[in-house]
Amino acid sequence: MTTTGKIELMAPAGNFESMQAALDNGADSIYFGVEQLNMRARASINFTLDDLQEISDRCKAKNVRTYLTLNTIIYDHDLSIVKTLIQKAKDADITAVIAMDQAVIATARAIGMEIHISTQINITNIETVKFYAMFADTMVLSRELSLRQVKKITEQIVKEDVRGPSGNLVEIEIFGHGALCMAVSGKCYMSLHSANSSANRGACKQNCRKKYTVIDQETGFEMELDNEYIMSPKDLCTIDFLDQIEDAGVKVLKIEGRGRAPEYVANVIKCYRDAIDSIEAGTYSKEKVISWMLELEKVYNRGFWSGYYLGQKLGEWSNGSGSHATQKKVYVGKGMHFFPKANIGEFKIEAYDIAVGDTILITGPTTGAQEMEVKEMFVNDVKGEKAQKGDSVTIKLEFRIRPSDKLYKIVSTKVEA
Repeated sequence: MTTTGKIELMAPAGNFESMQAALDNGADSIYFGVEQLNMRARASINFTLDDLQEISDRCKAKNVRTYLTLNTIIYDHDLSIVKTLIQKAKDADITAVIAMDQAVIATARAIGMEIHISTQINITNIETVKFYAMFADTMVLSRELSLRQVKKITEQIVKEDVRGPSGNLVEIEIFGHGALCMAVSGKCYMSLHSANSSANRGACKQNCRKKYTVIDQETGFEMELDNEYIMSPKDLCTIDFLDQIEDAGVKVLKIEGRGRAPEYVANVIKCYRDAIDSIEAGTYSKEKVISWMLELEKVYNRGFWSGYYLGQKLGEWSNGSGSHATQKKVYVGKGMHFFPKANIGEFKIEAYDIAVGDTILITGPTTGAQEMEVKEMFVNDVKGEKAQKGDSVTIKLEFRIRPSDKLYKIVSTKVEA
């Protein structure tokens, strides 16, 4: 449950780099998967059972809550793994389990672990909320609801005093930003049908992101389409009406993106952190929204729309394949050494060149995703303006780097119209 009056900002964590990026940029909680039993089993480098304690310790140090996703379809042969995983999560003091299968819910409840109900359940009304209140304190509503419908549910929770196992009023969570599925609340079967690879087991083949033509098989007539990406929704973005989301009684805002890079997590969490804090401070404005949108456009996106929250009945479709981001990262080299007294990092240039004035990104499991402008550097121990492949470079930093860290250069990209 939230500990402040603000909306809880929940960040995706596909690996330690993304987790650290979330911690550094103001996330209140993170959600993550372990190995195969989660909805991003193939989309990200998932954590292992052995990582649970480190996840818990690093997040508790920042007072950040941890949620284990176990929201796939569960078969009989999965049950022993489920029990082991939930017990390990309990032992590591992971905050809660995000679940959709009753076997997961029952197992977590039996050992006294907090449960959150996944969007995969597709909750759309107060009676369903009342039913799952027997098991869970937090519930993700269906992505297809409007804010008016969301607000009605949150008002009824208060009016009818609907409480979860903790004794507190049930809290409502919604998706606030990121990729949307063309199927209702993500329950898609296209990938299973075409490639025997179930999206509901975390193995989606992304059929909806491909380009299609529509042909009448009887006549051979091909329909004229304004957009050939007829099943690929634009990404959800709610930052320009976040005040309305708070007014609707939403307590937790979930950012999608466990398969995304750490700089995506850093950028998106930073923007939404600023937006939530601005609402609290009474400084939320159109000018700020414009600046946040420009930042969000820099990282992976398929174009943005407001989802179904503002009453829209039909989806908006992406007009191209892949990302519409206004910039991208290019691999430059790797970290070699850090000199703590001088706060200087040494890098080996292995690919692309960098120069004074460039924006660089440094990522690592402990470093997270740190972006900065190169204002001065030494190339092979001599002050220089440009470094090329094979050079050794030292740069003054405001953070520590590790030998495993990777160095990237941020460059502008052409966005499809």
